[in-house]
Amino acid sequence: MKRSWVEQVMGMPVSVLLRGPGAQDGAAQDAVAAVYDELREVDATFSTWRADSAVSRLRRGEVDLDDCLPEVREVAALCEQARERTGGAFDARSPDGTWDPSGLVKGWAAERAARHLAALPGPDWCLNAGGDVVLDCPSGEGLGVGVQDPTDPGAVVAVLSRRTGAVATSGTSARGQHLWDPRTGQPADAVVSVTVVGPSLLWADVWATACCVRGDLDLLPDGVEGLLLAVDRSRTSSPGWQALLA
Repeated sequence: MKRSWVEQVMGMPVSVLLRGPGAQDGAAQDAVAAVYDELREVDATFSTWRADSAVSRLRRGEVDLDDCLPEVREVAALCEQARERTGGAFDARSPDGTWDPSGLVKGWAAERAARHLAALPGPDWCLNAGGDVVLDCPSGEGLGVGVQDPTDPGAVVAVLSRRTGAVATSGTSARGQHLWDPRTGQPADAVVSVTVVGPSLLWADVWATACCVRGDLDLLPDGVEGLLLAVDRSRTSSPGWQALLA
């Protein structure tokens, strides 16, 4: 028994897959609706495009961080923690000095919204937010997660078998060159994409971005694996990557 949903939220397609007992009942439908409702609320708060969002108002100096919702203060603290843990390779400050937490918010928001799916008593579930995935399979039967080929959107470079945890990819294939090295102010253009697999989507996304900026996988902590695709078409993977392949 399987059911899936997809909606455009936060400027990207967000899909939900439920599999197994209860996947088609009313509680499942309510949980999925709660996921999308929460993501829309996050977008209203953190969008850099909406003039009335908390982030936009902060950037214009109309409010201070202390005046914002607890969620905004939480994200600000996580951004600082990410900057420290990556040695500055991840930084929420844009090149022009404005605060842009978008690089952390997507993973944080998807992981946070997924708690509505985790509360369901029966089905396996998977939440895919623009290619970043968080999932859990209480059944013990894994799901296949494809890693998109950055040079060919219709192809994959790997398929991972995952029963729980997160997969995040950062790079230039979808949005073009938008990454920069906060330590130098220069574009980070040696890497096409980095895919990271770990227990947390928030941190998998942070590690993926930081590794793209650095051009290596040296930052990855124990229990986190990655695949780096360079512009010269070479591949570098962490020691445990091969064991993840389906």
